[in-house]
Amino acid sequence: MTGATLLRARPADILNVLFLVFLTSLTVLFRDRLENPPLLIGLYSLMILLQAVTILIREKGRFPRLLHAFIFPTISILVVFDSLGRLVHPLNPHDIDPLLIRIDYRLFGCYPTVALERIMTPFLTDLLQLAYMSYYFIPISLGVVLYLRGRDEEFDRTLFFIMLCFYLSYIGYLLFPALGPRYTMAHLQNRGLEGLFLSGRIQHLLNSLEGIKRDAFPSGHTGIALTTLYLAFVYERRLFAVLLPLVAALVFSTVYCRYHYGIDVIGGVLLTVITIFMGEAVYGCRTKRIDTGR
Repeated sequence: MTGATLLRARPADILNVLFLVFLTSLTVLFRDRLENPPLLIGLYSLMILLQAVTILIREKGRFPRLLHAFIFPTISILVVFDSLGRLVHPLNPHDIDPLLIRIDYRLFGCYPTVALERIMTPFLTDLLQLAYMSYYFIPISLGVVLYLRGRDEEFDRTLFFIMLCFYLSYIGYLLFPALGPRYTMAHLQNRGLEGLFLSGRIQHLLNSLEGIKRDAFPSGHTGIALTTLYLAFVYERRLFAVLLPLVAALVFSTVYCRYHYGIDVIGGVLLTVITIFMGEAVYGCRTKRIDTGR
């Protein structure tokens, strides 16, 4: 990206490029451990190029603006997440599930996913599977509201915070790979996670979409949902009131539906706190530069 392109970029655009450069560097440094590293390098390079294109064409019509605002950031997050399947285990083959299981037992005096069998019902399982899946729509809902109301600065800020939270969670997966209780604790569960109509279909869909990425710690679902809730509280109080019970159900569902350990949720809360502090620091510096004309 040229200097002129960078000057036109939002903080979210710059963050995206920096993270893609980071992943490219990891791929080059550890290419001997990876299967088909040129594929990853080509993929990340293409995403950087597309990011530059979206910045340059964003003012040329409605679709380029939508591409820059929503479509490309969403694609980038999904593409990067999918690529982690080729990175995490080769770079860090030591899963920390045994440690997380021990921490859970020390903190709660039980295995949370097993203990929650006491309240399990097919209806509740379906309901919480839907809540878990709402993770894919919660951040988009806030972005759509801000975009349609023409609140560009708030939209850009929200996009940066959410992308920062995603990418920090991805770093967490690289540092602390873990499969999660649905894989490691199935032998301890006394009952299958059965719903009425939806649960099995949703589980199959999520397994197909997400695969095995060793993405249990920290809970990205918790981090993203809470970060969005924080931003909704700041910018859209009515949406905050709608999202609050949904986010509460989502956070609970991460353990009930056996995707995460209890400590993963605590890690997701910490992820939110780090995201907010880093995001506010970045935007504080940006505001200061604008005010001083630098």
